[in-house]
Amino acid sequence: MSSPPAPRPLSVAELDLGAPDGPVLGFRPAPGGPAVVPGDVYALVRLRGRPAATVVGTVADGEDPAEVLAALARPRLTDAAKPGTDAERLAAARGDAPGPLTPPRASVVVATRERPEQLARALDSLLVQDHPDFELVVVDNAPRTTDTHELVTRGYADRVRYVREDTPGLATAHNTGLAAADGSVVAFTDDDVIADPRWLSALTAPFATDPRLGCVTGLILPARLGTPAQILLESHGGFAKGFAPRLYDPEHPPADEPLFPFTAGSFGSGANMAFRADALRRAGGFDPATGTGTAARGGDDLYAFVAVLSAGFRLRYTAEALVWHHHRDSWQDLRNQAYGYGAGLTAYLTATLVRSPRLLPALLARLPRGLAYARTMTAQRGEGDGGVPGEHGTHHHPWPASLSRLERRGMLYGPIGYAKARLRKADAR
Repeated sequence: MSSPPAPRPLSVAELDLGAPDGPVLGFRPAPGGPAVVPGDVYALVRLRGRPAATVVGTVADGEDPAEVLAALARPRLTDAAKPGTDAERLAAARGDAPGPLTPPRASVVVATRERPEQLARALDSLLVQDHPDFELVVVDNAPRTTDTHELVTRGYADRVRYVREDTPGLATAHNTGLAAADGSVVAFTDDDVIADPRWLSALTAPFATDPRLGCVTGLILPARLGTPAQILLESHGGFAKGFAPRLYDPEHPPADEPLFPFTAGSFGSGANMAFRADALRRAGGFDPATGTGTAARGGDDLYAFVAVLSAGFRLRYTAEALVWHHHRDSWQDLRNQAYGYGAGLTAYLTATLVRSPRLLPALLARLPRGLAYARTMTAQRGEGDGGVPGEHGTHHHPWPASLSRLERRGMLYGPIGYAKARLRKADAR
């Protein structure tokens, strides 16, 4: 049996409409990206600047890509505006909602390791945020060279604070950034993103009106879809959590998530998250035995989400806080991610059990269903009907069974990796 053809590269663009059925206000390539060319195009659709949907369309030679994509977007946006769907979000996009809030003082923490070129691209986007009062902190994690130090202290002197953390591990680096931060809200993102100019304001403003809010997460979209690995990852979910706002409240668990709060992967991702600093500190911060750079391979963000919720705080997701993520581009990168996702899932569950024994009864009651759910999701991806970026189903890029097997192997390894990481931390102390 022959292998399916590799997916064709897609251009990535932004399309701005005046209303769900309104005129095109603007069309441009994704930030820092190449010009849109004839062929398949993936586009973020904005309504008067606010993210509202994604579409995928095929643009022929001589066609106006903005009009082709707008024709695809308008029916979806018009349907979403009907009562009982996403009318509230679309009303806000039209400007019918109350005016913008003044966001609190914020600290942005970017942990990095030996990727100065990517870091510079991220910093350039973070320094032009429209937030009125924020600082930018780079945590150089276990550096082997002085490249990051020189970039920050010479290229961004007096605009970015440099902090060095010699212990490897993303969670440890984030804890170091949290300790250094002076903002009442601390936002975290990665060195492989480009932040939308309104990202920080949209991510932090909700804290101004909700004293019980402990965490806000945002939308992550692909900056490039040029390789089969990038397209495959985004076709099967990527990092995006949709465009509908969500509020997760431990006092009122969501009816559609019976495993709450242990389905942390649905809350958001570590490349786009902010915490009320006091709430995160009260919850104990990030578990240093989780995350990239440790034997656990991941799970640091998921652990923090559950820890903050378990401390009684609420978590909000908003698509208005947008970053563009540069997905890894090789097949081996995708294999590593698949294994790391599985490992991070069970590592964070193990960390939650070890560090918060009071959650043990609830965790054990939900664990079999949670693991069965995770296994079902990886199996469904392996069945091959994954759709495409934008969820239009106009192409089919099957999720290889080998990647599903790697995820399941990672899930088996996760508790072992977490135990190894804890032992290494203890030996280091």
